[in-house]
Amino acid sequence: MEIQDLEKAIREKEGYVSLAFPALMRKVYVWMTMALAITGITAYGVATSPTLMQMIYGNRFAIWALIIAELALVFWISARIEKLSLTSATLLFILYSVINGATLSSIFFVYSPSAITKVFFITAGTFGAMALYGYFTKSDLSSWGKILIMAVVGLIIAMLVNMFLKSAMFDLILSSIGVLVFTGLTAYDTQKIKQMLSMQTDMGEGAQKVALIGALSLYLDFINLFLYLLRLFGRGND
Repeated sequence: MEIQDLEKAIREKEGYVSLAFPALMRKVYVWMTMALAITGITAYGVATSPTLMQMIYGNRFAIWALIIAELALVFWISARIEKLSLTSATLLFILYSVINGATLSSIFFVYSPSAITKVFFITAGTFGAMALYGYFTKSDLSSWGKILIMAVVGLIIAMLVNMFLKSAMFDLILSSIGVLVFTGLTAYDTQKIKQMLSMQTDMGEGAQKVALIGALSLYLDFINLFLYLLRLFGRGND
């Protein structure tokens, strides 16, 4: 392990980029786009099916079961990625995308289709700009990591508190902070993924699993950014 660590340190110092890097980066965005498409199709399909909506939202246990399943899948994929096969990890990512789509179907009853479409394009533009910044910037964004993760934890706690307070102004503030946090995470995660993939020597299964985890990270950034922007800009188009 010491020799491997030394070789890795030398590659990092010399700015080493493997020949597999471009293909691995493409895989990250292909997997992310695939997951977003699956989520969107599932959300719309569930929203337009009275039977499915009744099954999910007519029973409080069902929606909580889906939310818990989502959280469990994310932690399971992230924690077990090295032991999972690439096929298993990919199927779990697809399953997560489907479950997330089912839980997000409710947005079609809160916001109008035009508002959802408008915010989706705003999200895509913001995400794209920050991903490009994270990819091309020469600045080291690693110091952002701990701050942004702490901010995410703070947001979750604050949102739970606001479930009881039911303050519209507090919700607006939290949504604004959420947009800033996940905008920053998009740049941070993009740079981190670039650094990890640039060190992969081939297109082996291990390297592709790193790309898959990268796709999952960016997928989560996109979804959360979309939801916070929807809370900010979707209300006027209900």
